[in-house]
Amino acid sequence: MSDDTDLTRWTADLMDALGISGTVVDIPLVLDLARDAAHGIARPAAPVTTFLVGYAVGLGRGSAAELAAIASALAATRPAS
Repeated sequence: MSDDTDLTRWTADLMDALGISGTVVDIPLVLDLARDAAHGIARPAAPVTTFLVGYAVGLGRGSAAELAAIASALAATRPAS
């Protein structure tokens, strides 16, 4: 089984367990955002960033793509540590 298949199944299982089945998750977008945060800030920034963007989406602050672009751009402006 490929990693993509495992991740897709995990995502579906987790959404079901959380009671949010039917939600559309753009997995490549989330992974790209996590990568940008991890490389631009620090590895621990990846889960925090993806959580905060998801939370903002849930609050209706914008689409996942819009808010991920804001977060990625912000990460890109940070000086390397």
